[in-house]
Amino acid sequence: MSIDTTNLVEQIIALKRRIHKQCPNLKTQFKELEAVLSKEIDSIQVTKEKGDSIIPEINFSDIVNNHVNDSTIRAVKRRGCTIVRNVFSDNQASRWYEELESYLETNGFYYQKDPELDNYFSDLKADKPQICAIYWSKAQVNARQSPNLVKVRSFLNRLWNYQENEKLHFDPDRECSYVDRVRLRRPGDTTLGLSPHIDGGSVERWLGENYQKVYHSLFSSNWQGFNPFNGAYRPEVEGIDSPAVCRAFRTWQGWTALTKQGPGDGTLQLIPTTLGISYVMLRPFQDDVPEEILCGATEGRAQAITDVWHHPLLRGLISIPMVYPGDTVWWHPDLIHSVEQKHSGSGVSSVLYIGSTPRCERNISYLERQKQSFIEGRSAPDFAPEDFEVNYPNRASMADLTELGKQQMGFLSKVGS
Repeated sequence: MSIDTTNLVEQIIALKRRIHKQCPNLKTQFKELEAVLSKEIDSIQVTKEKGDSIIPEINFSDIVNNHVNDSTIRAVKRRGCTIVRNVFSDNQASRWYEELESYLETNGFYYQKDPELDNYFSDLKADKPQICAIYWSKAQVNARQSPNLVKVRSFLNRLWNYQENEKLHFDPDRECSYVDRVRLRRPGDTTLGLSPHIDGGSVERWLGENYQKVYHSLFSSNWQGFNPFNGAYRPEVEGIDSPAVCRAFRTWQGWTALTKQGPGDGTLQLIPTTLGISYVMLRPFQDDVPEEILCGATEGRAQAITDVWHHPLLRGLISIPMVYPGDTVWWHPDLIHSVEQKHSGSGVSSVLYIGSTPRCERNISYLERQKQSFIEGRSAPDFAPEDFEVNYPNRASMADLTELGKQQMGFLSKVGS
């Protein structure tokens, strides 16, 4: 799926004129949103100054035993993020880390020439990111097909409105494995910093037909009625084809910690409020914005969050608290996030990127492209075709997939768990 990229300026101007016409009180609505958002950001700042974490935390055992209380669920929906602790044992996560280090070293990953094909974050990074473009190590494959992650993702998917009457937007309990990379960030590194952004495209959030349906209430004088966890239309949104743009539907972005890491260790930063996307979407319609501008949106790139256009939001940017091997971190696909500019800690900061891509027609179609990449050892379809692992003799093969793993990868007729 891809939107028309011809005459983008004309499309933007036409959109703005149409929205202003159908929502004549948009400025008043925006001021109301600003006031509520300001209080929300203030609460984030106060919590940060106290040295506390505002990000909700859940223990994996509470998910297994159905002991997660309603107040925690409300907090996750309000903040748009959560840390799920102890999904894997410290020993298991540490073994995966050792396996990854060995996999990279024995295959000469650090000594091969980088074709420099991955430029998706070129407008965001402090320097060239050093995320390792590997996808098929046995450690990654085993983590993705873990039954523990099935339980976590099913729980998180069910926080969405995934069904309306007889229409199932997606199946919350059956996962399609979306293959991503790994991070091994070493102390002193300054090359992996990413400035605040939102994944999932930029200009298409305003111009794509189904994206417009997702954000319909924002442009209908009802920003209070916008539900960021409404699954309607999300799996059908249009994108702009570009290297590393996610063409699957994700309910949650996420990663699994393989090492201990916290603030200052070059870790993830979030603006933990689901009000943020409402501000971003309505910001371009204000009087100080030129008619052809969508405030940080550039074709084929992530949605940039800048001090020029989004200063009130940036006051709420915080680093996630300390996480330990086996913990997992999850954030809503509309949530603003970044990566600390420098790793000032003393140990390697390593994670496996594993989000949640539940079963729906869009994700099933993506699996058809991804399966052949697995068989041949090529880069996953959404990423630049660096194909480092084609000649790695010890990459994962079909023999390493469990029945669940084969289902999630689309090799069995039943996709899911």
